[in-house]
Amino acid sequence: MEEWFEPLSLFEKIYWAVAGISSVIFIVLLVLTFLGGDSDTLEGDVDVEIEGDTGIGFQFLSFKNLIGFLTIFGWSGIACLEGGLSKGLTVLISVICGLLMMLAMAGLFYYLGKLQSSGTLILKNALNQTGEVYLTLGANRSKIGKVSITVQGSLRELDALTDEDKDLVMGNVIRVKEVTDNGILIVELLNK
Repeated sequence: MEEWFEPLSLFEKIYWAVAGISSVIFIVLLVLTFLGGDSDTLEGDVDVEIEGDTGIGFQFLSFKNLIGFLTIFGWSGIACLEGGLSKGLTVLISVICGLLMMLAMAGLFYYLGKLQSSGTLILKNALNQTGEVYLTLGANRSKIGKVSITVQGSLRELDALTDEDKDLVMGNVIRVKEVTDNGILIVELLNK
């Protein structure tokens, strides 16, 4: 290995060192990410109380992005040097490539964070949904029962009342026609 590294100029040695070291760290971070390892300790832990649900937002400067910058910076610089480009043009191209990598990684993590769902049930989303009686509902709102209904992509068992003249029993197909202020569904029988 020394026979290959010794004849390189200092400029080339710097690019090879940056590319090699940052690539090893990048691979370790990648493996930890796939294995579920917590690499957040590398970025530092800070306890802060934040009012409201603002989310993380767009983070351009982070440890992972810096490693991505150095990896692409090093390898694009080596490619430019192998292509016979001047030192100034090599530095310019490798910095631009590194910044584009940082931007791409920050954008990727930002949009992946936006895909998360809060999981909060919004009962108004149950309006006009169909479901099935799970526990008997008393006629004319005389007894609260339960219905199984899909709301926001998940099957839920929710409290319900009915205005029907007869009890609704297990297996009856219903439609939600109203949601009360206290979170009880008002349902009607579909197959009368």
